[in-house]
Amino acid sequence: MLTKSNALEREVPSRTGSMRASVPSIPPANVVPFQPWYLRDETRIRQARHDDRTGLAGIDSAVAISPRGEVNRHSRSWNGMTAEVVQIASRTRVDIRFRAPFHVLVAVEQGARRAGETTIEGLPSSTLRDLRQKLTFVPAGHEYHEWHEPSLPLTIMFLYLDPAKLPGAVAPYSDALRTPRLFFQDTAVWETVVKIRRVMESLDTNSRMCLEALGVVLAHELARPDLASRSAAPRARGGLAGWQQRTVTEYIEANLADNIPLAKLAELARLSQYHFCRAFKQSFGVPPHRYHTSRRVERAKALLAKPDCSVTEIGMTLGFSETSSFTTVFRKATGLTPTGYRQGLA
Repeated sequence: MLTKSNALEREVPSRTGSMRASVPSIPPANVVPFQPWYLRDETRIRQARHDDRTGLAGIDSAVAISPRGEVNRHSRSWNGMTAEVVQIASRTRVDIRFRAPFHVLVAVEQGARRAGETTIEGLPSSTLRDLRQKLTFVPAGHEYHEWHEPSLPLTIMFLYLDPAKLPGAVAPYSDALRTPRLFFQDTAVWETVVKIRRVMESLDTNSRMCLEALGVVLAHELARPDLASRSAAPRARGGLAGWQQRTVTEYIEANLADNIPLAKLAELARLSQYHFCRAFKQSFGVPPHRYHTSRRVERAKALLAKPDCSVTEIGMTLGFSETSSFTTVFRKATGLTPTGYRQGLA
């Protein structure tokens, strides 16, 4: 006959004999045991550390960030997807690179840069400085590189998607997922990203189920044909091939201060001048000389953010023989004089 005391206990075998162990109490179903705030924080930290070690196992790749000092990363994975939050506190140059057989969506939650550049294979590069709530989509196999000199701390969310594990209903729209998109905005995509971030930080026992559901929604939103056509650079038939775009744009960037002959660009692309002009405009939406001018203006904006450079020096650096000609070109492109633009940065 069991007494009141041994009814709550059972014998547990051991090599040295037997020992008594209390049967642990089982919380009611669907009830999360109470945890003081300090234990909840410790649980969250342990989970974040575990995710740092194992979170990307399903994707087996992540963006490379250098230098790694002052960079905090944590991630969670589920069913062919991984979400990684990266916080960068450094104010010195930071490089981010990625190329893998996985899609990646880059969502900048907060941050701005004094100088920097973002490049995706197949698109013109961008030196946009205010990056808040900007989205970038890098298709699998495309090279992605950006560098920042942050003026504000950066918080970036990277969402990696394995093409082989995308929902079957996305397959008919897979062409949209082969289109790179740089610094676009879309309310539906952004709201889904925000929801994923919130669930990542949650201790809810159903969080994995929520992440899987949100991952399916995100894949469908990214595959929308209207989003691809609205946010991607033109890729009309007859445009430049990827290698031609890279070769020509890299040459222009390296020689912004020079008057680049059209014949030289056509030679680099291995096309006649006539076919090069048509292909260039179809790829970039503007003729070569206007693209060259726009890149000069973007470089001027980056230099104007540095107070130690005078407007005259910047104009000379970019190949303008007179300050007045530099001012005319800059005002036509931005609606402001170089001095007015610099004052607006203060």
